[in-house]
Amino acid sequence: MIVTLLLLFAPGLKTTTTTKNLTYTKFLADVKAHQVKTASINPTGGVTGALKGGDNYTSQIPTALVDNQLAPVLKDNGVTITGVGGTSSVVTDLLSFLPLLLFIGVFVWLGRSTRRQLQGGIMGIGGSKAKLYDEDRPVTRFSDVAGYDGAKREVAEVVDFLSRPERYTKAGAIGPRGVLMVGPPGTGKTLMARAVAGEAEVPFLALTGSSFVEMFVGVGAKRVRDLFADARKRAPSIVFIDEIDAIGQRRGGSIVSNDEREQTLNQLLAEMDGFDASTGVVVLAATNRPDVLDAALLRPGRFDRQVEIPLPNQSERTAILAVHAHDKQLAKDVDFDAVSRGTPGFSGADLANLLNEAAIVAVRHDREVLTAGDLDEARDRILLGRRDASNALLPEEKHSVAVHEAGHALVALLSEHADPVAKITILPAGRALGVTEQLPVDEKHLYSESYLLDSLDVRLGGRSSELLILGEASTGASNDLAGATGLAIRMVRDWGLSPRLGPVGFSTDGPSYLDGLQQFQSRQYSEGTQQVIDEEVSRLLGEAEQRATALLSGHRRALDALIALLLERETIDGEELKAVVSAAEAAVSRTPETPTPDGSPAAADRPSVPSH
Repeated sequence: MIVTLLLLFAPGLKTTTTTKNLTYTKFLADVKAHQVKTASINPTGGVTGALKGGDNYTSQIPTALVDNQLAPVLKDNGVTITGVGGTSSVVTDLLSFLPLLLFIGVFVWLGRSTRRQLQGGIMGIGGSKAKLYDEDRPVTRFSDVAGYDGAKREVAEVVDFLSRPERYTKAGAIGPRGVLMVGPPGTGKTLMARAVAGEAEVPFLALTGSSFVEMFVGVGAKRVRDLFADARKRAPSIVFIDEIDAIGQRRGGSIVSNDEREQTLNQLLAEMDGFDASTGVVVLAATNRPDVLDAALLRPGRFDRQVEIPLPNQSERTAILAVHAHDKQLAKDVDFDAVSRGTPGFSGADLANLLNEAAIVAVRHDREVLTAGDLDEARDRILLGRRDASNALLPEEKHSVAVHEAGHALVALLSEHADPVAKITILPAGRALGVTEQLPVDEKHLYSESYLLDSLDVRLGGRSSELLILGEASTGASNDLAGATGLAIRMVRDWGLSPRLGPVGFSTDGPSYLDGLQQFQSRQYSEGTQQVIDEEVSRLLGEAEQRATALLSGHRRALDALIALLLERETIDGEELKAVVSAAEAAVSRTPETPTPDGSPAAADRPSVPSH
């Protein structure tokens, strides 16, 4: 703006000079007296120029004369004729206004650009579609999606409807209009949608729910209209909306209203209910928050069915690992069955990341072939964090960690219903100072009360070992206590496993697949019930600690041997754990009992007590 003003008023910033208005007679006299330096004659007879004294002048040729009669006089007296001054002055004036005209032009262009934005042009669906749509026919097939056979069967009918719609018409059936895929993040919902489009060999229009919403009211609704208009032109086709909860949240669910989002949702509802099923447009959507979606979206005629894409089970994890390893070189010791057993709760994206981290570990060791050790190190890196030499423990801390982890491992080994121990380490990684890793033999879908009680015992085994060996507990049991408390709360509150509270459940489980959301839900019971829950949780934890302490006391020699081996080796596996305990038990059986003052066997030689 400042530069424009300077350019605009620059002609007025010149050095001030005096301009004399001369009569034509005086002008001729000055010319003949050689007082005139320059002269410029315009078409109307006006004369302007400079005097030799430095001043400017103006004069006017009488109408009876013409300027060509003056020119010889000027030349004879040494006056420089500079041309037609009037035209030069007009051009100069026009050029002085050029910056202002340019400034106005920029404002006009910005205004028109904003108007196009409001009409859905720039960044809108009515504008550059190539940035929002994948209009090519995807090459992904169901064979590229490992596992999930049940989900594939559910969405296969969509493929059949798009490929052979006449079969449905003859039977009087209406093909599915919408399929909502729900599941935790990273399980392959988008991949499944692309596989549907690839199998049906139809155009695939994909975008996210947040792409509809803008700060301008009405933009989202227009984008929805343009999206479905484009889909109808390319029918049969598939519209895929990822993270649909961004625009599909239930209306009136919060105090603060969002008119733009609600208008967009209303338009989406109208489009899904309004287009003819025979046009061959199917809407696929994905979300991990089905609990917040508007009920009108989920009714038949819009999203006719919901397909759950859960976390993969063990066999599916094995198949997913094989798919992601097709471009990697594997050593002979790599066993995907063992890796899948060690990765419960991993999604497909997590497994892909696991193999990528293993490849990075191999490169770090100047190798191109991935080994089983690389996969183990990558899994520890993902679950526990990076091991850092600067995190080395003090000798007394290392001994405390060995005592703690030995307690976990021994209680797990001696508990009948606990999962087998796969590895014990006292090497710190991330925030964990040590780890006792248990791997289930089979994929569990139901958990018995015996299994849950043994799980409480194992979680409190580390603290019990510290109290037994060191005489006091440490802060190392904080995560164990938090996990045990959370499990006990669910046993009492959700699963009806408290004799005192009875077969009553106040479950907070919902259809959400995101962690940490249940804690914000309102409580469904009274303060008195909460007090009973707290007392029952305390009882369960206290009894679990007593059982763990009894197990460790009854196998004190095995506990001491395990602590010594951990301090020496730092990491041992489940087979080595069994060998240590077997050797200690054999030594106990060969040692005669040492009576105590009350006549009972010594503490180190007492037989183990049952878990429950």
